[in-house]
Amino acid sequence: MNYTITEIATIVKAQKRAYKDYTITALLTDSRSLTFPEETLFFALVTERNDGHRYIKDLYRKGVRNFVVEHRVADEELMPEANFIIVKNTLDALQQLAAAHRKKFDIPVIGVTGSNGKTTVKEWLYQLLQPDYNTVRSPRSYNSQIGVPLSVWQIGSKTEMAIFEAGISQPDEMIHLEEIIKPTLGLITNIGEAHQEGFQTIQQKCIEKLTLLKACDCIIYDGDNELICECVEKLCFGCREIAWSRKDRDKPLYISKIIKGNDST
Repeated sequence: MNYTITEIATIVKAQKRAYKDYTITALLTDSRSLTFPEETLFFALVTERNDGHRYIKDLYRKGVRNFVVEHRVADEELMPEANFIIVKNTLDALQQLAAAHRKKFDIPVIGVTGSNGKTTVKEWLYQLLQPDYNTVRSPRSYNSQIGVPLSVWQIGSKTEMAIFEAGISQPDEMIHLEEIIKPTLGLITNIGEAHQEGFQTIQQKCIEKLTLLKACDCIIYDGDNELICECVEKLCFGCREIAWSRKDRDKPLYISKIIKGNDST
């Protein structure tokens, strides 16, 4: 889908000003990944290690004309064709735009989370579903606060299904990703020690990850994992649950045997 700069400025609650008429199809956060400058909107993200505002002049020279920034830009008068959309926080603006984009589509969306295996499961699902549905998925391991919005932006008018992975390293991060992905079906792979330093307990991390699935029609999880089962019960999702098991024949999915070959399972 295409958005005008004025539409985007309204979505991200930018400071009111007159904008030149451009249509946006591509979002950019890494200046090294520029492909279609005339249709690109660059978000000048500010992190502990870098400041995207430093790259605006170079991107302008390369043809980019639309920028989301947190303050007025030095030598702005030397970039007369540019639009500068000023917001309080560029990352928040990126996420707001992606969330608004997601709301335009009433399609099945699979959200995958967990400590390990997110990308592998996502790719497996994509291989299974793509022959029957026009499916988009997270590129590579785009599962962060920045990667998820860029992934969701790929949904278009011909998309029939989407698969996105979501990863976190700190409390209160998943709620933002849930607002962007809005999965209709959720899957949690497992809970391990990865990124544990950001959480007080492993239970806290499990509940935080399960936040992604809070509005799903159906959730899928390991019925043999006591921690995940306890957290699912505590959160009272109230939706359909499919728990797989290697032990309990009464679970919705019972795995009776696993046969591993040299290049297959």
